[in-house]
Amino acid sequence: MYATSAPIFKSSVISLAIAASFLSSNAISQEKKGLNEIEKIEVTASRRSGTVQEVPMNISALDGDIMKQQNIYTPEDVARWVPGLTIADQGGREGASIIVRGLNTNSSDRSADGGTVATYLGDIAFDSDLRLTDIQRVEVLIGPQGTLYGTGSLGGAIRYILNEPALDETTVNLAFDTFALAESDDLGTEAGVVFNLPLIEDQLAIRFNLNHFSSPGFIDYTQVLKEPGVSSADPDWQNESDVNANLKTVKDANTEETFTARTAIKWVASDNVEAMLNYIYQNKKVGGNSIDQFNTLSADNPLSSIIQPYQNSMRYEEPGEQTDELLSLELTVDLGSVNLVSATGYSKFEQTGQRDQTDLLMQDIWSGYGEFPAYTRDYGEGDSLSQEFRLVSDTDSDFSWIAGVFYSDSQYDFDDREYMPGATLAWYNDDYESLDYDLEYIATGYNKSKESAVFGEFTYSATDKLEVTVGTRLYKYEVNTVSAAAAPLDVDTIITKDDLQYETVNADDSGSLFKLNLSYQLDDNILGYFTVSEGFRLGGGNGIIACTTPVTAQVCALPNEVEFESDTTQNTEIGLKSTWFNNKLHFNAAIFNVDWNDAQISAATVYGAEPITLNAGQAKSQGIELSTRTTLIKNWAIFASFSYAKAELTEDAPFLFKVASETGTELQNFYDGEKGDRLPGAPEKQATFGVNYQNEVFDNKLLSVNYGLTAQSDVYTKVGLKADGESLPGYAVSNLSATISDDNWSVTAYVNNLFDKYAYSANRRDPSWSGNSVFDSENKDLSELSRTYGHYVIQPRSVGVKFNYLFEL
Repeated sequence: MYATSAPIFKSSVISLAIAASFLSSNAISQEKKGLNEIEKIEVTASRRSGTVQEVPMNISALDGDIMKQQNIYTPEDVARWVPGLTIADQGGREGASIIVRGLNTNSSDRSADGGTVATYLGDIAFDSDLRLTDIQRVEVLIGPQGTLYGTGSLGGAIRYILNEPALDETTVNLAFDTFALAESDDLGTEAGVVFNLPLIEDQLAIRFNLNHFSSPGFIDYTQVLKEPGVSSADPDWQNESDVNANLKTVKDANTEETFTARTAIKWVASDNVEAMLNYIYQNKKVGGNSIDQFNTLSADNPLSSIIQPYQNSMRYEEPGEQTDELLSLELTVDLGSVNLVSATGYSKFEQTGQRDQTDLLMQDIWSGYGEFPAYTRDYGEGDSLSQEFRLVSDTDSDFSWIAGVFYSDSQYDFDDREYMPGATLAWYNDDYESLDYDLEYIATGYNKSKESAVFGEFTYSATDKLEVTVGTRLYKYEVNTVSAAAAPLDVDTIITKDDLQYETVNADDSGSLFKLNLSYQLDDNILGYFTVSEGFRLGGGNGIIACTTPVTAQVCALPNEVEFESDTTQNTEIGLKSTWFNNKLHFNAAIFNVDWNDAQISAATVYGAEPITLNAGQAKSQGIELSTRTTLIKNWAIFASFSYAKAELTEDAPFLFKVASETGTELQNFYDGEKGDRLPGAPEKQATFGVNYQNEVFDNKLLSVNYGLTAQSDVYTKVGLKADGESLPGYAVSNLSATISDDNWSVTAYVNNLFDKYAYSANRRDPSWSGNSVFDSENKDLSELSRTYGHYVIQPRSVGVKFNYLFEL
């Protein structure tokens, strides 16, 4: 029934904004070296420095040059260029799941976060959705990484590496971007400044970054109530004056305003001690969802012939705001044969949001609720503390090792309230007391979780060519959920905050993970590897009050719905990395199989349809990932990738979506998971193709022209298209840009989504909400009035110009 509170900007996801003009002059000077060979990107994902081609694991790295060339500035863009990674574009209002190799059992609905990928800012584990503007590179590790990193994960890890303060130069980097969006009446802008100042040369430096991003919306909310509680949401649609008296249009509603500030201090205390302190602040305001309802409303709905692409018919605007703060300290000490690393992070957030809730009440609870259009106002705040200590051997021995300990403690407080303006006066003649006026429902409480782990890897160089790595992780966690819920307008007694009955659910678990990696250097340019690694994800409680016998509550959890168990994966992979023609051609490949046990899924309670998490059983993903890059043709760089992941259930999952009928009936089969059902949320096939041309023009200026194509196949919105899931068509997007640069400045003209492709990236609800269920009996009541079913759409074409200038003081 009621949506639980969650941050409006999905915590497992990080937002990148890396405009070409925001890169330092280092990227420009590297370009001027020409395209004689492929630049070697140094990565530290293995906890030791090495190039992507030297590390015997499946890792992709995007450095500033590639980001600049292909206008990569969001996590969704990053995912399009990384084989095996999927992040659906759901706009700034909602964050999307980060999915690796199709490991996802959730629908692609709002806030359906798979939670299978760990995210890091440098060495700090964190789960805030930050927009980063002063970044050096992104490292994406495919496959579980629990023996290398403090935070466990099912499918992989993403590391965002920030630019460090420079100890020997004073610089000011100014950047400005202005762009126009198709379907929008206003221009978007982004302005930023990065100031680097050495305080003690070669010892102490500070770096400041201020950035403001303003994006015009492109979705029109065309039927918003003028005066909630008074205006009619369904006026006489044939009477234009009646419509205008009750409703208004909010054009370009899904705007985004983000202000980001960062201060970084680097201190080299001695030859053996180095420290990095970071503080990041972000405030993000979003005007609405990037959802349109073109061709999704019931044919009996008067609006079905009115709504056009990029239009939304919600009765209320759906804004959201979130403030994030992150403080981190990374300390490195050279102890001789061992390096000690300490990574301490503290983050907190506060968020508010609003959503139209009318259809959920009207269709899932009682049709009378439709008389008073309702909205949800959600509030959440939380904080998290993490500490990791890591020892890394540093010798020329055939033996090397990594050992670490990790601890995290986090809490999330939530308060969701649904309001029905006008209902209190109409139903109780205003003679009623409750937690809040017109309050129809409240859900409040908190979640606490603690996790600790010991992890490490041991590597033995058996020969000059063969290395063997064995890793393990020992972990334990505790999760505590306390929650209460009430429906004041639905009972005869007065409900105050003291009347709320809180339910407590405790969950804990412990276990171990294993990793084996074999790598063989066939020659100086060809590396083969074999990996078996295990991953896991925390279990927990669903925060719903347990049902009594007999059931009397509108919203409650049956015994199997109260909590869920942790799930685990076993990843087996064979990979090849090769370099040819004096580093002018790279070709990498990986074949993988992932077995997934006790897979967590999104579900809903039988009583109240409250979103919860359950365990579905067994699944697997099998496939291949290919990538290549070449500079064999003078002045040209060409790169491409392809991935295929067949992800499916490997055993039946009875009553996966709900109990609809007797076991074995056609209707119940439609709501059961079956062996072989394809998993949702990610395409089976993804491909990329990019071309960069560089040449000198205008008296030693550098011209760089870039074209990028990203394509994906269709996406299922629910497991096996059961429970009225649908297949979102595949699509391809082209980007084009041209940059002229000198040592200290650059100007870039660009077009993203060159051909203005209109495509669905995810969905909200399903066709049963509009009366189009496969089974008529499963259609929601009053589907002719419903407006909740729709699709997230990708951003239309944007055309812009970016300027960057670096002052060396």
